[in-house]
Amino acid sequence: MVANPTELITSDKNTTVKLVKSLLTQARQRKKQGQTVIEGVHLIDAALRSDYPFVQILLAESAHNHPEVQQILTRLPTYTPILTLSNSLYESIRSLGTGIDIMAIIKVPTPRLSMIDNDCLILNDVQDSGNVGTLLRTAAAVGIKNILCTSTTAQAWSPKTLRAGMGAQFALTIYEGLSVQDVLKHVQTPLFATSSHTDTVIYQHDLKKPIAWIMGHEGQGVCDELMQCATPIALPQPNGQESLNVAIAGSLCLYETLRQRNYN
Repeated sequence: MVANPTELITSDKNTTVKLVKSLLTQARQRKKQGQTVIEGVHLIDAALRSDYPFVQILLAESAHNHPEVQQILTRLPTYTPILTLSNSLYESIRSLGTGIDIMAIIKVPTPRLSMIDNDCLILNDVQDSGNVGTLLRTAAAVGIKNILCTSTTAQAWSPKTLRAGMGAQFALTIYEGLSVQDVLKHVQTPLFATSSHTDTVIYQHDLKKPIAWIMGHEGQGVCDELMQCATPIALPQPNGQESLNVAIAGSLCLYETLRQRNYN
């Protein structure tokens, strides 16, 4: 049975509407509220498949009878609040240019970091949300569950990162706001990091045992403190380009690890 939406909201002064606008645009508000917004059918479906709890559903008046929206509404727990917005109001707050006009407020998980002795991915001050989302999506694809993000890494649960990750976040355990010392204290697996200062390429390394891959800042790379504790590896670049995009480099490393373990 589809839950009944609330009355039609037309004012941008509505408390929930103002909250959504701030969560969509302000990292500070997402951190303060411990919440974020997912937009579109795909991300909401990914959250539902992971049994992820919703704080609130918002949809445009015109979207209510859309078959995919109806399917989502039937899958929601009956206690989930649903707010219907006028089409013009919804358009004024959404960040997606196209798609089915439905979004949800969700809580940002804050798991407690414990000792990690299996594969993990460490994001050391990766700044771009698109890069973070791509790396999360790749990690989920190859079966890595634990993601550790140092303090100035782009928010893993921001709307932009969620879109880039295509909902991979719901399949991962993501630890954010960590110091380098937190990482070194809790990660017990060997650290590996890409570097332009080594001649040993990735294909010369044995990657069959648990590994902690570190991906660093787009311009500065992995910080010295982590690099000093890591095994440096090179990605071959026969045409002499200075470096690869961090999301591409990370994806190559993760898939070479998968290949050695399963397809060698």
